[in-house]
Amino acid sequence: MRNDHPGTKIEPSDDHVRRGDDLRTDDVLWFGPFSLFLAARQLKRDDESVPVGGRALDVLITLLARAGEIISNKELVARVWPNVIIEEANLRVHIAALRKALDDGIGGARYISNVAGRGYCFVASVTRTEATQRLPTLASAALGRIQRLPGLPTRMVGREESVRTLLGKLMTCRLVTIVGPGGVGKTTVAAAVAHALVESFQGAVFFVDLGALADPYLVPTAVATALGLMMTLQDPLLTLIGGLRDKRILLVLDNCEHLIDATAQLGERILNEAPQTHILATSREALRAEGEHIHLLYSLDTPPDHPDLRASEALKFPAVQLFMQRAVASGHRPELSDSDAPVVANICRRLDGIALAIELAASRVGSLGIGGTAELLDNRFRGVWNARRTALPRHQTLQSMLDWSYNLLTEPEKRVFCRLSIFVGEFTIAAACDVVGDDELDDESITESVTALVAKSLVSTTQVGRSIYHRLLDTTRAYALLKLADRRETDRLAQRHAATFRRYLGHGNIFQSANDEHLVAQIGNIRAAIDWALSAEGDRVMAVEVVACAAPLLNRLSLLNECRVYSERALVLVDETFRGTQWEMILQKEVALSSMFTKGNSSRVRSAIARGLELAEHWDDRPHQFELLAGLNIFLTRIGDFQGALDVALRAMPIAQADKTPISLVTAEWMLGVSHHLVGNQEAAQHHCESGMVQAAALGGPASRFFGYDHRVRALVALARALWLQGNSRQALKTAQQAIDEAADKDEPVSVCISLIYGSPVFRWMGDLDRSEYLVDRLVENAERYSLAPYQAVGIALKGELALARGETEEGLRLLREALEVLYAEQHNVLLTVFTASLAEGLLKAGQFEEALLTINGAMSRPAGFGSTFDMAELLRLKAEVLAKMPQGDRDAAAKLLKEAMRSAHEQFALVYELRSATSLARLFFDDGQRDDARGVLKPIYDRLKEDIETPDLKSASDLLATLG
Repeated sequence: MRNDHPGTKIEPSDDHVRRGDDLRTDDVLWFGPFSLFLAARQLKRDDESVPVGGRALDVLITLLARAGEIISNKELVARVWPNVIIEEANLRVHIAALRKALDDGIGGARYISNVAGRGYCFVASVTRTEATQRLPTLASAALGRIQRLPGLPTRMVGREESVRTLLGKLMTCRLVTIVGPGGVGKTTVAAAVAHALVESFQGAVFFVDLGALADPYLVPTAVATALGLMMTLQDPLLTLIGGLRDKRILLVLDNCEHLIDATAQLGERILNEAPQTHILATSREALRAEGEHIHLLYSLDTPPDHPDLRASEALKFPAVQLFMQRAVASGHRPELSDSDAPVVANICRRLDGIALAIELAASRVGSLGIGGTAELLDNRFRGVWNARRTALPRHQTLQSMLDWSYNLLTEPEKRVFCRLSIFVGEFTIAAACDVVGDDELDDESITESVTALVAKSLVSTTQVGRSIYHRLLDTTRAYALLKLADRRETDRLAQRHAATFRRYLGHGNIFQSANDEHLVAQIGNIRAAIDWALSAEGDRVMAVEVVACAAPLLNRLSLLNECRVYSERALVLVDETFRGTQWEMILQKEVALSSMFTKGNSSRVRSAIARGLELAEHWDDRPHQFELLAGLNIFLTRIGDFQGALDVALRAMPIAQADKTPISLVTAEWMLGVSHHLVGNQEAAQHHCESGMVQAAALGGPASRFFGYDHRVRALVALARALWLQGNSRQALKTAQQAIDEAADKDEPVSVCISLIYGSPVFRWMGDLDRSEYLVDRLVENAERYSLAPYQAVGIALKGELALARGETEEGLRLLREALEVLYAEQHNVLLTVFTASLAEGLLKAGQFEEALLTINGAMSRPAGFGSTFDMAELLRLKAEVLAKMPQGDRDAAAKLLKEAMRSAHEQFALVYELRSATSLARLFFDDGQRDDARGVLKPIYDRLKEDIETPDLKSASDLLATLG
């Protein structure tokens, strides 16, 4: 595919194009063999997708829009990172990634030119056409969960024009709010718009009902849960914005009025930071958010007050159409007579055209007739309606209508209706029977009452898979809650509700896994059960049990901060009744897991793991013993205690063997492999990692996820690094890429980051700096998107190492210092010695010998408190390099350290480190005139490695041997 597509050629002389003002969402930009689809933000080479990071793609679009024009670095940074202060080095990183992706400079192809001192210019010819094909939305697997929209009305009355208007507005305005009184039909219209736009957004339409929420803090969490995003920080808004940043999505936020400030804040942040996300909100009042466009949804038009109104005239009005539609559904004859037309028109006017009120009234026509319904309206509620017309706001119409509808219910229906209000969001008939029932209400009568309430439009239904869920609309639920309070049943029903969901969670009969769509449907009820149990009116015993049952579920759903807060509050309630029980064990485990991700590697995490492990051993609970040992292994790894982590892995193996659970045995092997790599036994690391892979393959590749980590990904990156250290460069590259690919397929943020943290250096060690830089960019973007601060700091440190490798010493030192400050604060020490050693190496290159020596001594002192470490040989070698190059350096001491480094590397089966130390020692001998000694040190080790890929280490050794003769 070449650039021969008919369309508008982008010329730098076109003023509109120079500003990029006339680029449209559906445009396709063509250059060389490449095509860029703006709507999908997808770059393709011929028919193959080309992976490009979000920021790099923004740079490319900016350059393409002004092809042939030089754009200054400052302007590019301002356009791609608006309102963010960054270094221009970040721009260079993304330009390099673009050139790599475009094969710029290969085969004579040139696309991006750097004009020294002025900026960058896109130099190839660019053509623009409208999209002729639809490309899939660039949505992650986390957004691939089944989305449930409210059912599309089979016949929507009087709202067609509103739907058409909203469809047009949403294409040009990214935040539109449907504003109108309760019951007017806002949700119905929003649902119709959502269904109409499913194809335009390639399925990425998400409906979030905020009516089940009471806490404004949970608005971002509710939206993120609907999107399937992982919650990893105390501020879930950051995680949500990160997950939306590069996605083309339509969010429908329903029932916002009681959370107006939180929703407005969310809307503004999304508008500013997620440029492809559109929002359709429904609310009784405007959000008053910047960038908001309001669509007022008025009541349905009603006929004028005319005694001679004929049926044919009345049926031209949407209010009458809706009334008759619902009346026929209740059993009334389908024709409206001329004699009944004025009566129906009068009812619709008195109900002020409120859709829900009309439906409620019309639902009684089948049993009372039109005249009987009007009589009730005229006589029983005359004072209410007259008062409404002169004084009361429109929403009181619905209140009056609910009063009227409520008083027409049978006593069992009233009782069931009120008690159903205790549910937050959706519920099943089985749950209703468990919560609502008493001596006078058995399961059969409850089911009959719920069915009747559905028929009378007081309860709605939704199908999820093969299950039917029920719910009260937010307005009817609020009304029913007041009636429940009048009956003095609120506390008793709340207790039964909490007990029911505690039992469901404990039995696990409806909560199977994090992918079970029933979980999200019930999360509002689970929160409500926990909140009541922990409240002043709650029950201490119930609180401990329901939180312990719910916490694992919250962690599986990545609601980590909620899990931590609830579990910590429940642990405060642990008294003699629960101390030492399995309830406490579970709470300690969940506090440790959630705190490690949300609060860092604190002593609180370690003490919680220790206490949970003590209880698991007491109760001989092997599954929890193993999971807590896995957690302790991860924690000790993160704080840099590699020997302690190995001891825990050795301790976990017999537990797995006794438990005889295949996945535990596989994971135990992988824990040993990772731990052996970190303490420096690369041969053992390779053995255990590969043994686990063989066992996993025999089992069909089961998931190995304990304590928030995918242990297969951990093992793959450890294996890649162990292979590299032993000199198996080719296999190391293949394994590192496998780890990165598998993590990307699973799309779990922590696993993706781990694969990139430990996989990207392998490519740098091989000399492929561009590939390594691309992977590090992906790491930083993922860590930023999911608010994983320690991983973001690691990414910055890796950028620093790359800068040093490219000879950009000052930039490398700055990045390393910035990252190390964060890692120290977070107590994330797993790579601390590596990055500190890199800092010392950069200081050495900069000629800052004294600081380099102090820095490397500091790095060497850290593992001393914990035992051996995989990079001890490197630490010794770097210290020797510093001593040898100092103005009054001790070359004898340097030689001694290099020999010690070689011994250490040899003992650890780290042949590459042994070669590095031997090269440094040979160079030291050569500088002192000891050619034979130099050759005798270096050549035997070089000969053991030279058959593999020529890495920078091999080339350095080869060049020195050539000099030695």
